[in-house]
Amino acid sequence: MSQRVTSRSSRTSQLRTRATVLAAGLGVSVALGAGVASAADTTAASGAASAVQAQAAAQAKVAKAEAVKAEKAATAKKAAAAKKAAEKKAAEKKAAAKKAAAKKAKPSWVDPVKKYSLSASFAQNGGMWASKHSGQDFAVPSGTQVVATHGGTVVKAGGNGAGDGPAYGNAVVIKHGNGTYSQYAHLSKVTVRVGQIVKTGQEIAKSGNTGNSSGPHLHFEIRTTPNYGSAIDPVKFLRAKGVKV
Repeated sequence: MSQRVTSRSSRTSQLRTRATVLAAGLGVSVALGAGVASAADTTAASGAASAVQAQAAAQAKVAKAEAVKAEKAATAKKAAAAKKAAEKKAAEKKAAAKKAAAKKAKPSWVDPVKKYSLSASFAQNGGMWASKHSGQDFAVPSGTQVVATHGGTVVKAGGNGAGDGPAYGNAVVIKHGNGTYSQYAHLSKVTVRVGQIVKTGQEIAKSGNTGNSSGPHLHFEIRTTPNYGSAIDPVKFLRAKGVKV
């Protein structure tokens, strides 16, 4: 009887020990599973955060690149506008300089005719004149345009030397602002009238062979009065005014 009780007691103790071990093992397994799950959740959360950070960084990089691009475009536009303004200003300055140069280059005095040959000169002796030659002759064909050598007012115009005598034929005398007078003679046609204001280079007559003349030419004088007898050397005078006679 005592031996059987001892055997049962021993078995019961062994069963309890096994149950305790199994329970302990089960607890460890449960605890381990929970730890693994927790670690997995932490890893997933960390990965998601990293992805968000990477996306934000990429977006910031793109935004910065676009800002730099926009700034470069604005700078380029500003530079182009400045260049265009500078070119416009330079063109205006060049045009103004060209206009000023043209105005400055415009002669105040000009030759009375173009494409001529100088023939009888001032103060030259000859049988055709009562005394020395009073002007400079420009040999040109009849009908050549005669222009005012300087701007002024017509004070004489017509036949009989415009009042200076028949030897001059048809003639014109112009009064200039500097107190001098220019005279044009032996004309075939007079195209201005007394009192008319003329500009430098404006047509006043056509050359001819009227009056005391040996051939077609223009007789030209510079005078200190409107009348015969006050002539000075016209070539010397014109050259002093910059005219290449």
